[in-house]
Amino acid sequence: MSVESVQAGAQKKTITPEPLPYHEQLARRNRQPELTALLVVVTVAFIGFLIIPMVLVIMKSFQTGSGAATMANYSAILARPEFLTSVFNSLKVASASALVAVLLAFLLAYTVNCTNLPPKFKKALALLTQVPMLLPTITYGFAIIYSFGKEGLITKLFGHQLFDIYGFNGLLIGYVIYTMPTCFLLINNSFQFVDKKFIIVSHIMGDKPIKTFFMTVVRPLIGTMCVAFIQSFFLSFTDYGIPTSVGGTYDVLAMTLFNQMLGSIPNFNRGAVIAVFMLIPSIISIILMAVLERFSIRYSKVSQIDLPEGKKRDAFCGIASVIALVCVLSVFAVILLIPFVEMWPFKLNFTMSHIAALFTTSELMQVFTNSVYVAVMTAIIGCLFAYAAGLITSRSKLPAAAKRFVDSISSIINTVPGMVLGIAFLFAFSGTPMQNTFWILIVANVVHYFATPYQMMKDSLSKMNASWETTAKLMGDSWFKTIVRVVTPNALPTVLQVFGYYFVNAMVTISAVVFLTGAKTQVITTKISALQHLAKFDDIFALSLLILVTNLVVKGLIALATRKRPAKVKVAEAASAAVRQGVKATAEQAASFQLPPINNPRARSRNVVKGVASGVAAAILVAFGFGAFSGTAAASQQVVIYTNADDEAVAAFEHALDANGFKDKYIMQSFGTSELGGKMLAEGKSLEADMITMSSYYVDSAQERNQMFQPLTDVKSKLLGDSENTKAPDYRSPTTAQEGAIFYNTEAIKEAGVPVPQSFKDLADPKYAGLISVPDMEGSSTGWLMVQAVVGAYGTGDEGRQILTDIYKNAGPHLEQSGSGPLKSVRSGEVAVGFGLRHQAAADKAKGLPIDYVDPEEGNYSLTESVAVIDKGDKTNPMAQQMAGVIIDKGRAELLKTYPTPLYQGEKAPANGSKYPKTFDKPLTVDLLQEHQDFSEACKRAAK
Repeated sequence: MSVESVQAGAQKKTITPEPLPYHEQLARRNRQPELTALLVVVTVAFIGFLIIPMVLVIMKSFQTGSGAATMANYSAILARPEFLTSVFNSLKVASASALVAVLLAFLLAYTVNCTNLPPKFKKALALLTQVPMLLPTITYGFAIIYSFGKEGLITKLFGHQLFDIYGFNGLLIGYVIYTMPTCFLLINNSFQFVDKKFIIVSHIMGDKPIKTFFMTVVRPLIGTMCVAFIQSFFLSFTDYGIPTSVGGTYDVLAMTLFNQMLGSIPNFNRGAVIAVFMLIPSIISIILMAVLERFSIRYSKVSQIDLPEGKKRDAFCGIASVIALVCVLSVFAVILLIPFVEMWPFKLNFTMSHIAALFTTSELMQVFTNSVYVAVMTAIIGCLFAYAAGLITSRSKLPAAAKRFVDSISSIINTVPGMVLGIAFLFAFSGTPMQNTFWILIVANVVHYFATPYQMMKDSLSKMNASWETTAKLMGDSWFKTIVRVVTPNALPTVLQVFGYYFVNAMVTISAVVFLTGAKTQVITTKISALQHLAKFDDIFALSLLILVTNLVVKGLIALATRKRPAKVKVAEAASAAVRQGVKATAEQAASFQLPPINNPRARSRNVVKGVASGVAAAILVAFGFGAFSGTAAASQQVVIYTNADDEAVAAFEHALDANGFKDKYIMQSFGTSELGGKMLAEGKSLEADMITMSSYYVDSAQERNQMFQPLTDVKSKLLGDSENTKAPDYRSPTTAQEGAIFYNTEAIKEAGVPVPQSFKDLADPKYAGLISVPDMEGSSTGWLMVQAVVGAYGTGDEGRQILTDIYKNAGPHLEQSGSGPLKSVRSGEVAVGFGLRHQAAADKAKGLPIDYVDPEEGNYSLTESVAVIDKGDKTNPMAQQMAGVIIDKGRAELLKTYPTPLYQGEKAPANGSKYPKTFDKPLTVDLLQEHQDFSEACKRAAK
């Protein structure tokens, strides 16, 4: 037999079996390596930026001071009665808020989708409902106080206070305003998939209106409304921005976590225990989501029909929706008013000075620029990440387990408190190249807000024809080319909406980034947090207005870009149908299929896609450059100074440094005491700063834990012999002494008809009930000054305990977690009398405000703040030691004008010195602080 015949026979055998249909052969060969690669990227990102950091938090919850793993932290937390109280309170107010938010959101969504009101009216309704999302929650509480407080705008309009705004009432209002827009978006989106023809059918069948309503509207939406309830519940359950302002004595779990993490005695291990408890509901939510999915009704086809006339229905829904929106948005009217008055409510002259300060102060403009940059990069990277995850779960044939993994991670992220995520990132990335860069902020935002964008992309991609990629493969196109030219143009409206969602949330978030910002990476919300501690509420509202305007501009541009929807793909669907039937597409069909499925010329579509891709690539390149530039100040050799000092002290530091040859050789970055204390204790020597000025006992705690400071070598001044600071260690030198004093609103105290108190014993008198505000020692070290004064004068026995208990009882909901809180309440007229830092009250009096102060007869106790230099070994900046010496030796003369307590030899008390200066009779240690805090907690419990 010849070779040719053998070959012919072989060929004959190979073609004997009937071949599989072409599309089945294609499906077998299609192993989807691109989607597998995306799955790997998404999985690695989740592991690195979510799972590992959260595991570190869980591990922290079992660690003790000795490093051993025990259940001691859990036992200590569960043994505290206030913990269980805070859990119950959180469940109660979060549930009530979620219920109200869902009902209001349903009313608004029903008005938009199921009435015959004018389209423009309904469109305006939908847009205005989303306005609260454009503002940070940290301003919500201030807005409530300045609207419904005793001197609030709405109170003045009505002539009397409508209701008590502190505690449950204030939290309920804040949480409803905060979560209602999210509920509305969820319910309004689901209304698009409710077939309204069944409303007509129900009417024809003679059903009663109430039955029609429940069977054709409520029943199809019950699953979505339950999901909205869960979403609203967790947003309320985990928020701490609103409780800091209007929580009062109504303890909630988020504030308990905040006080453990960043209170007067930070305890990350016990804080991690509370974080673990806050994660437990996320597991429950995943189970609930799976159960609720069974109740979802999806119509295969939605009919676009005209609704039956219902004038009464339309009138009721229209009026009720307007009333609901007016009630919600009226709270934010003060944000449009207060930045334009000199000082609310005392000096109501029109001024542009607060707004002008935003654009003339280089620091504020830099912070705003940082915020916009972080928001843009968060939006770009977030879009790419959410798009990739959506492709994995909606347009792939990957194993079901892989898809469930992505879905489960999304559900978990949805319920992880931002504060917990921030702390987790702090633990995980301290000392890494990501620390103090914009990238850590961007990644934290992308992870924190991943759940909603992912769900949006998943829903959009799943609605597209499932055979597009298969058809493209048949035509010879690559998977990437199909995604760029076919899938992405159809998903572009959703991509832009995801961009807007990420941008807006990155602009307004604070819970995670507050722990992660550095000297060059401050964003606008962390600046607001710092201003809160300085009681600069005019500036807070001005910055909030700037955030609102920026977000409105971005949302407007996105609305403009998405106003035209792409047309349906007819050619591609025809080709897909041909493939499903096993028919090979013609050359003409293949050529037609190459066109992007939108109603634009081919070249324009290609240019749009290329433009978007080029823009993304350019932005990422800029981000690397900008992020690398901002990541550390070491490259410029400038000394980075972290400080919790007030403006007057910062100005004195800068004047001394500039006058002694260090102008432009340092970067001064302000933080709140709690935030800076948390960073010091968590980051140790990895702290970005070269030098700090901070509360002395915080410095001592950080040194004991991390051994992070060098002995000071350039300070020449000698401490006074009769000062408690004689025992100051060699690694810090006091910069100021923060004295406590009683202050009062001269107009409010006249209106209340009570005398000016002269002592803490006076504050315990029942006639001051509801008229005073004092700081809580658990949340603020300023409260320590008051507790020490009571202990020093009356002891911890029956007399001292009764006086402090009565003070807390008189303060009621005005027991503040912030040292500046009492001054805020006195300044706004919420109360007549307060206790806080003496120099802040003196500054208000000097400005002409109706504020005066009294030195309490029990004594003006003080807490010092000190300068210290971070020990970074060979990387220690040598100028830091020199600057520390200049601040003490050259800056104390100016500091004494504001903080009139002599600390060093040769200093004398100025004329504005306190009448009864006193010092602690024991060294200020964490143990002493804990002892006094336990005494304070016992008095708080007795006062309730």
